[in-house]
Amino acid sequence: MRSLRRVRPRAEPLVLLGPGLAYLLVFMVVPLGLILSYTIFQRGRFGGIVYEATAENFTRVADPLYVDVLVHSVQVAALTTVAALLLGYPTAYVIAKLPPKWKTLALIAVVLPFWTNFLIRTYAWIVLLNSQGVVNSALGDLGLIDKPLELLYTDGAVITGLLYAYLPLMILPLYSAIERLDPQLGEASANLGAGPVRTFVSVTLPLTLPGVLTGCVFVFVPSLGNFVVPELLGGGQSAMVGTLIRDQFLKARDWPFGSVLVLCVVAVLVVLLMAQAWASRRYSGEGDRA
Repeated sequence: MRSLRRVRPRAEPLVLLGPGLAYLLVFMVVPLGLILSYTIFQRGRFGGIVYEATAENFTRVADPLYVDVLVHSVQVAALTTVAALLLGYPTAYVIAKLPPKWKTLALIAVVLPFWTNFLIRTYAWIVLLNSQGVVNSALGDLGLIDKPLELLYTDGAVITGLLYAYLPLMILPLYSAIERLDPQLGEASANLGAGPVRTFVSVTLPLTLPGVLTGCVFVFVPSLGNFVVPELLGGGQSAMVGTLIRDQFLKARDWPFGSVLVLCVVAVLVVLLMAQAWASRRYSGEGDRA
């Protein structure tokens, strides 16, 4: 009986974690392992995989064409993340300071876009940004432009679409971090003579930095691998790594090279997640010591 009592506390967490871990193992780890195993093989003449080891797939990645696509993808994702942070932080701050009733309504408004299909929301931006769309028509009616602006099929359109899609993923972790702040810290800073700007820079921002980092990861990661928005709003003119991977698997049928591209993206994301985890531990530790 004593042995059963000792085993039971250890078994309960395993029973609760088992279904979730099994789901991740089957539907994430195994497919990812299969894709990564294809990186060392060759493409067949008519597609498919020839199970003969080669390093050619890795040397092709160093081609300036593919390097430029990866760099461009990182730039677009980074600009989207910065824009989301600049818009998301004040939004989250205001929501956190609202009365409980209005706070709930504001949070519902933030997540409301997720209730609509992602593809439909992306197509809506085509209606807004095309040469005969709402934006150009409104600017023309106001007399601000003489001819329609080229808003669609540009990097700006892609960044706008990604920002609209993933801005809630920035606002929610920021709101959570700001909501947990002790109001007495701001009062103490004001009592010591610090103004609102100094209080924000010295107190609020450092204590909410883990939320900032989390939000940046939540926006950067899906923006880097997205291929729907660049395809629809970029018109194929804004080449990104997600679109390139899609084309290698579905059009060129070059699974080994597509797998190498996936490996490059995974490597970038792993480095990013490690940096985020390190920074979060560091700043959380400083916050605890403070």
